[in-house]
Amino acid sequence: MADIVIDGIRKAFGPVVALESVSLRIADGEFLALLGPSGCGKTTLLRIIAGLETQTEGRVLIGGRDVSDLPPRKRGLAMVFQNYAVFPHLTVRENVAFGLRMAGADAVRVDRQVARAAELLHIEPYLTRYPAQLSGGQRQRVAVARALAVEPAVLLMDEPLSNLDALLRLEMRAELKGVLQSAGTTTVYVTHDQTEAMGLADRIAVLHSGRIEQIDTPAALYRHPRTRFVGGFVGSPPMNFLTVQTASGQTMLDGLTLAAPGRERVVLGVRPEDLEPAESGLAFTVRVAEPMGSHTLLTGEALGQPVRIVAPSDWRPAPGERMFVRPRPDRIVWLDPETGAALEEHLA
Repeated sequence: MADIVIDGIRKAFGPVVALESVSLRIADGEFLALLGPSGCGKTTLLRIIAGLETQTEGRVLIGGRDVSDLPPRKRGLAMVFQNYAVFPHLTVRENVAFGLRMAGADAVRVDRQVARAAELLHIEPYLTRYPAQLSGGQRQRVAVARALAVEPAVLLMDEPLSNLDALLRLEMRAELKGVLQSAGTTTVYVTHDQTEAMGLADRIAVLHSGRIEQIDTPAALYRHPRTRFVGGFVGSPPMNFLTVQTASGQTMLDGLTLAAPGRERVVLGVRPEDLEPAESGLAFTVRVAEPMGSHTLLTGEALGQPVRIVAPSDWRPAPGERMFVRPRPDRIVWLDPETGAALEEHLA
């Protein structure tokens, strides 16, 4: 096992800067997700950790050892790719054993590690089959088993579940979390799926335009985003943002008065489930009501700005209907309208 230190990593592809001054520490045995939209730099950072890409500036340390200039095979890590990368001409057993054989492991160790990895990933019945005889989820298990069989200090995973259908992705996510908790391997996991990151990771690093916006636990990211981007990216549906005027430390929202930062103009951030029905308060006009089973998602306007509300499942308001809602005061995030940063004096 090993910790990972990313120290001032910068990566430029000619005039295009993919990563700028990225620094973070991943503890021994921790599961860290790199989360962000396409093009934010998360896969580039993973490839730099793996040694598949060379950084322009900065260092990578694994277990206290500077591996910045070492090839992938000497970094003590394994990687699981988006397309599985299992060998079609080898059986499942041979695929899982491949890394061990390349490392020169003796037959006894190969058999022991293959058996252990196969048990962890529940692929014992498929050891004599070829990849073409397996489903997508089974091939994904084989790829993870092959990575874990070599007992890597670090496991890197690049969107490994993205090719699976929604139900299988949910099942594999639960299995994967259990397996990695049992193995205790330091894991870095790249994804653009915030639900996946929230469900799997101990901590999440949210990347945007080559920089880290926030590193935190899933709960802290969700409840206390430090930027407008994080609030809008983490959560489905995303956080609502209302630009409001203030005076004397208060803001008037229709018939509702709230304590606010002492600034002329601020952005009020509130999650859709934290806008509660009320007798009076913020006037909300329904545009669309979507029954979602456990709840109804309402899309509409308040203060002339777009707003979404997660309402009880028995609510079925008609388009154009007007109602009142109140944000839970303890769940409001105040942000600077210019920079998008959360106002420090109001961070929980």
